[in-house]
Amino acid sequence: MTDLSDPARALAPDAPLNRIAAALERLAPPPQPAPDFSEAHAFVWHPDPDRLQPVHDVARVPLSALVGIDRARDTLLANTLQFARGHAANNALLWGARGMGKSSLVKAVHAEALAQGLPLVLVEIAREDLDSVGRLLGMLGRADRRFVLFADDLSFSHDDTQYKSLKAVLDGGIAGRPSNVILYATSNRRHLMPRDMIDNERATAIVPGEAVEEKVSLSDRFGLWLGFHACGQDEYLQMVEGYCAAHDLRIDPAVLRAEAIEWQATRGARSGRVAWQFFTDLAGRHGLSV
Repeated sequence: MTDLSDPARALAPDAPLNRIAAALERLAPPPQPAPDFSEAHAFVWHPDPDRLQPVHDVARVPLSALVGIDRARDTLLANTLQFARGHAANNALLWGARGMGKSSLVKAVHAEALAQGLPLVLVEIAREDLDSVGRLLGMLGRADRRFVLFADDLSFSHDDTQYKSLKAVLDGGIAGRPSNVILYATSNRRHLMPRDMIDNERATAIVPGEAVEEKVSLSDRFGLWLGFHACGQDEYLQMVEGYCAAHDLRIDPAVLRAEAIEWQATRGARSGRVAWQFFTDLAGRHGLSV
């Protein structure tokens, strides 16, 4: 048995108290210090232990290649540049049809801000990590940079309580959101909740209106709502042509149109994502790397 009355023995690495402390630290590691934000322009947040992982090569497409979403593009770009320059700006919710460039637009406007010499940092947080967002904001609020907090493909199910953490980020809590942080979120749902969830609240609550208001008020806290809607054939072909122009792929227009239409017919859908998938196949067949 270890003699804990011997100070030297009690402090030995294999002493019971040290082994217990080491085990507890493995179960709940201490948060890592804030990174050097000059190391990268983008980071991914990971809790337990809290840390920001740098991303040196962000997967994105050029802003000029995002066609067919001109109004949303121009609005979000203006809002982002305002914020990056230290001016007032709104949190933004990009909602609507899947594959129409919501996530791509957030990353593209961030790249445009960097191209203009504005040291804006993009920080991605996963939906399942939203309950740790307060700790993330504390870390970002102490930094001398401006940050776009990016929550991609955001939605909440019946038993989710994560949306309450997000509400505090947007507009609530005595601490508030740090002035150097803005939130951009993407979702297929305008109110971030499935309709049957809202209908269920209305049917079962003592005061139906109050229950629905509490759920829907989350999306109301975004200052900008940018809608993305399913595109028609003309917009789809413009997207394909935009990708070809951005990557300097030259092909007969009639051949390009015929192949692009055939591709979308086999997919049964038109969207920016389908246009990019067609272009990726086309570029590969022409020996290009994208």
